[in-house]
Amino acid sequence: MPDPRTELDPRFSEPDAGPTPWSDTLAVLESAQLAWISTVRADGRPHVTPLVAVWHDDAYYFTTGPTEQKAINLAHHPDVIITTGCNDWDHGLDVVVEGTAQRVTDRAVLERLAECWVGTWDGRWRYRVDDEGFRHDGDEHGIAHLYRVEPTKILAFGKAPFTHTRHLPR
Repeated sequence: MPDPRTELDPRFSEPDAGPTPWSDTLAVLESAQLAWISTVRADGRPHVTPLVAVWHDDAYYFTTGPTEQKAINLAHHPDVIITTGCNDWDHGLDVVVEGTAQRVTDRAVLERLAECWVGTWDGRWRYRVDDEGFRHDGDEHGIAHLYRVEPTKILAFGKAPFTHTRHLPR
């Protein structure tokens, strides 16, 4: 999301606070080791689960097995929310990404993203690419589908001072 339109919501921000700069929000997205994804089940109930996601080329990418609850939910409702940040009250930055998850099958994109996962955590996330998606090294049976979430809106919740910032595509 290059050069988004950034707006402070003064209703939920401290007086005289400014909006969170896009560069600060982007730093959180690029460095997060863990995020939480919210999907919707076919019957409308929410489903939230942690995942290892990667920010790359102005989008969030994540994986899931085709029989996992996330994948089943995405078949019915592709709209998602991904959150990351910290659990501290008085410092840090929490970020919420809203968008629609789309499955990625292009082999060149899969190859690039497999490399991105190597840098996540301590290098334990190593994927091999095949015609269906990703496989973990050493696992010949489990497949992971790759999904891309291009943001429709990103919210940044700053602490000390408290701020509520919207980053919107232009």
